[in-house]
This record gives sequence, C-alpha cells and structure tokens, in this order.
Amino acid sequence: MADTAWCVRVEVTGFNISTIQLLWRCTTISDLMINEQIRDREVRLIGVDGEQLGIVSTRDAMAKAQEAGLDLVKIAPTAKPPVCKIIDYGKYKYELARKEKEARKKQKTIDVKEVRLSPNIDSNDLNTKTNAARKFISKGDKVKVTLRFRGREMAHMYASKHILDEFAEKLSDIAVIEKAPKVEGRSMTMFLTEKR
Repeated sequence: MADTAWCVRVEVTGFNISTIQLLWRCTTISDLMINEQIRDREVRLIGVDGEQLGIVSTRDAMAKAQEAGLDLVKIAPTAKPPVCKIIDYGKYKYELARKEKEARKKQKTIDVKEVRLSPNIDSNDLNTKTNAARKFISKGDKVKVTLRFRGREMAHMYASKHILDEFAEKLSDIAVIEKAPKVEGRSMTMFLTEKR
C-alpha cells in the first residue's frame, strides 16, 4: 500500500514574499522519497557519476538536481543523515524492476504434486500412479502420496501402510522419503523428493 504525506510548497516572487501554500497529497509509490517529498534538513549527497558531494542542505541538493535536469532520490532513509542521489528516477525504477525480475528467473520454485491412492488399489493402477509420480520427481517437484480411507477402511489403516512402502520402493532409484507415512484424519500421507 502506498504511503501518503502532506507536502507544502512555498513560492517566493521578487522582494514581496507571497506565500502560496499548495497542499496536495504526495503518494509515495515505494519506500523511496523523491524531490519535494524529502523533508530532511540536510542530506548526504551523491552526484550523477556516483561521486560523494558531502553533507549539504536539502535545498542545495534539490538545486543541484534541477541543474542537472534529474531527480533527487532518497536511497538510504535510515542513515544519519539520509543519503540522497541525483539520478533519473524513471530509469532507476526500471533498473530495480529488471534486477528483481532477473533474481526471480534464477530461483527455482518447487511445486508439490499430489498422487492419491486407495487401500484396495490394483497393482496395474499402482504402476500407473508410480509412473505419474516418476514424471513429477524427474521435473524436480516434490510428490505428496495420499492414501485415502472411507468408512470401514478406517479400522484397518495400518494394515494398508504396505501400499505406501511399495510405492516408495518402486521409486527408490530416483526418490527418497522426505516425510515418513503419517496419519492425518481420514488419510495417510508421505512426501517423496528427488535424490541428490
């Protein structure tokens, strides 16, 4: 959610000082404050080429930014005094978004795929489910194997545990058991993940 701050602009014309207070709501798009939104007395200024210009008043920093035809952006608001840089704000935001997108591309997301079984499953159906799980694991996903019980099957839950053991055994060449079979309500679940 965007933060809102009240900004006051004072206009000085000639010798007779007429103060026109224009109150408008400045919406900060991100945590970065730019130009008139910076209300600190003095800031540590970094120039266009990245050179340190020292600690200057905000008014002087704004004047230098306007001279260069660029924006004054507060890049380190928590520092004492805050650090501001003279840059093109649009280009700076674009670069930040591009870096974030690159970082997202490089990270691997692991999905959890579910395979559901029943206690009276036939061996051919079990082979089909095993092949489906093999595909998921080879793609790098985790597999949640769920053995679901209905009605009277609930009385013989642990007698059906051998189905999960057999399932894990068939995939033992490419997968390891991440979480052992565990009863959760009306089902018994087990997690398989790729062998490292």
